[in-house]
Amino acid sequence: MTGGHDVKVEGAKASSRARFLLRGALLLLAVVFVALGTWQIQRLFWKLDLIARVDARVHAAAVPAPPRPDWDSITREKDEYLRVTATGTFNHDKSVLVQAVTERGAGFWLLTPLHREDGTMVLVNRGFVPADRRGRADRAEGEALGSTGVTGLLRISEPGGAFLRSNDPSGDRWFSRDVAAIATAKGLTDVAPYFIDADATPNSGGLPIGGLTVVSFRNSHLVYALTWFALAGMSVGGVYIVRRRSTSSH
Repeated sequence: MTGGHDVKVEGAKASSRARFLLRGALLLLAVVFVALGTWQIQRLFWKLDLIARVDARVHAAAVPAPPRPDWDSITREKDEYLRVTATGTFNHDKSVLVQAVTERGAGFWLLTPLHREDGTMVLVNRGFVPADRRGRADRAEGEALGSTGVTGLLRISEPGGAFLRSNDPSGDRWFSRDVAAIATAKGLTDVAPYFIDADATPNSGGLPIGGLTVVSFRNSHLVYALTWFALAGMSVGGVYIVRRRSTSSH
């Protein structure tokens, strides 16, 4: 009889330890989930502030594109989508086509270096060219000559290429607007570390088509936060259930 009683006592102690460890694990998970939810709330306010700042830049009056002395201080957070102007002469011989998918279908962005009056150059994304009009002769009417003014959005270089598709400078195949790589491939010097997405000002002949820049930011932080807080609530609920069952078993 004594041996059987001892086994039951030991079993009860083991069960009690297991429930204690389970409650501890659930409480730890709840703390972690709350921390993750709080972090997502912080990210949410950061993203909302970023969206507001970018929206203000997009709709603000255009300012001169950053000159050479300011190039080193340009950042994505501070300058991208700033509305800018630039004046110079296009070098159409050095243009590149970058694969693109837009609201008008698949085709290419036409990037052309603009020789500015201060001697520097900036790549200008003049706009979209449909795949069946990629030949220079098919869009020759849109090649602006002489001193030309450009208004558009400042964009930060896109190095490397696109998802699973690397730029191929030697083959003149481009999947991202990599300023440094394009400048090297085309023998350009003193090139700004950004490019300009031209606005919707029409070009002769209708091509290229500017003003197709999509300014959007994925913002799922609230959904993530609610998910983490829900998991925290479930963990706390699990602690309550384990404790209740532990109490009812005594």
